[in-house]
Amino acid sequence: MSELLKTLCGMVDSGRVPHALLLHEDDGGGGVPLALQFLEHLYGGNPRVAKLIHPDIHFIFPLILSSGDSVSEQYAKEWRALVQENPSFSEGDLYEALGFEGKNTVISVKEANALLQVLSRYSLEGGYTAVVIYLPEKMNPTAANKLLKILEEPPQQTIFVMVTHAPERLLPTILSRCQLFRVEAAGESASVALRFDDGGLLSALMQALIARDLGGALEVGEQLAALPSRDSMRAFCRFAAEKMRRVFLVQQGLTALAGDDPEVRGWASKCKKTFPRKALEALDKASGLIGRNVNQKILFTDLVDRLYVNI
Repeated sequence: MSELLKTLCGMVDSGRVPHALLLHEDDGGGGVPLALQFLEHLYGGNPRVAKLIHPDIHFIFPLILSSGDSVSEQYAKEWRALVQENPSFSEGDLYEALGFEGKNTVISVKEANALLQVLSRYSLEGGYTAVVIYLPEKMNPTAANKLLKILEEPPQQTIFVMVTHAPERLLPTILSRCQLFRVEAAGESASVALRFDDGGLLSALMQALIARDLGGALEVGEQLAALPSRDSMRAFCRFAAEKMRRVFLVQQGLTALAGDDPEVRGWASKCKKTFPRKALEALDKASGLIGRNVNQKILFTDLVDRLYVNI
């Protein structure tokens, strides 16, 4: 049993179960099986939890925009088959299983309304009602606000377990009502997510940005454009994105979850609280454009400019 699972199960044993848990995983990092193991303990080892057929556990996940009146419950068979075949599935695996590859997905207000109806009823077995939300950052604004109202006044014996790849994209008011835990992939230490050795490029870039030295920042952008391969450019974007997520956690007062990184703490104290979100948007865009018919120097100049105006 992992240390995190021990912690979660200890909450159950002590009778101090929070009404909302937020499990932050890397894509395919094992957040869903961890959620199920926790719920299995919460429900006293009931085997129907692992089989995804417990009547008081409800699953919500993103659907395509054109799915009309569909809600996650209508895809329960496909969801169950995916989770049982590949518990640590990726976001892409989900969309492939549902036939949604290459399409925009969202958790809609229709889903939020259906959830409200579910929570208005008593649990079928008289215990907890649990809601597992995969990728809550995919909620549209109306759905997110409906969820916020539930979290502000949760029904008795109701627990939300949310698995996110990007906690910084959630409403701050939702984030503040959840207990956030970082999920590390099996055999992965807290530092493994920062694999890319960028030769100090990110440090130099942040130093120039914080000093409002646009010329220096653009020089780093030119070095990024000169990296030896597109894979190394994408690796830099992933590395920088993980650092920005840690800056976000520090700024939210969640220093322990950000890891022991003095550099991140320093950046967090010197940049705007809106910066990590804006930086992640810019890095996502840059990463998506790498490999397309785009001049790499222009791409990284644009990235530096977007970071500079938001620092």
